[in-house]
Amino acid sequence: MKILLLGKNGQVGWELQRSLAPLGELIALDRQAVGNLCGDLSDLESLRATIRQVGPDIIVNAAAYTAVDKAESEVGLAERVNALASQVMADEAASQGAWLVHYSTDYVFNGEGTEAWQESDAVAPINRYGASKLAGEQAIIASGCLYLIFRTSWVYGARGNNFAKTMLRLAKDRETLNVIADQVGAPTGADLIADVTALAIRHVTTRPELAGLYHLAAAGEVSWYGYASHVIDFAKANGEVLAVGAINPIDSSAYPTPAQRPLNSRLNTQKLRDNFSLRLPDWQSGVTRMLREVLNK
Repeated sequence: MKILLLGKNGQVGWELQRSLAPLGELIALDRQAVGNLCGDLSDLESLRATIRQVGPDIIVNAAAYTAVDKAESEVGLAERVNALASQVMADEAASQGAWLVHYSTDYVFNGEGTEAWQESDAVAPINRYGASKLAGEQAIIASGCLYLIFRTSWVYGARGNNFAKTMLRLAKDRETLNVIADQVGAPTGADLIADVTALAIRHVTTRPELAGLYHLAAAGEVSWYGYASHVIDFAKANGEVLAVGAINPIDSSAYPTPAQRPLNSRLNTQKLRDNFSLRLPDWQSGVTRMLREVLNK
């Protein structure tokens, strides 16, 4: 089995290099060209040529335009990378009889209410980033290719920047931190996403009826304020010297951004758990494991 991985150096892509390697021949690319192969999703013709040259059995797309606030002004680039490139990959997968594995986001929803979103719920993105990711989903589904789309949320990895690392850095210098408390979701590790992806690929290659759209997130829920409190409490309990003495909950309205964020990022993962016989770990266990690695505890 030949697998083409795009976005190899992102948080999820880095973990996918590990989880996908045992499944077959893995060709992993980022935006930098390697010979005649190019994984730059903004270069649609080179992307198409690369897929045709590799002739993969599975395309795994871990690349995306993820600058949520910049997407409000860089609309064309966000659409090109998140929607038009998805169309190219889906069309090539369909013509070659290949699978396409793709990652999307809870931002396709409007973020209202408190119920966890199901795959069948109505979509209504409230920012340009969410709209571009939704357009990518729709292009893949309409193409007729064999696909797995995983919507996820609040992704972090031990490698690269993440919310927990930012909180720890700020906590060393500031006595108080103000953190948004009215947005709720589940911090989801890139390693968990990569492991579930590899497991799902093993299943669908023998049971293609499992193709489709799935929600993938760690179990449980928390606000950004609760997430920050967990991080700081763990760090202090493990001997980190921090200046912070108080973490204050604030509303999103007190921290305006160019792109509106959904308040409800909860994802219902029942379909994924049932179809692939999975038990998803709670968000605390993944975050704690990441913190141990970051803090070397």
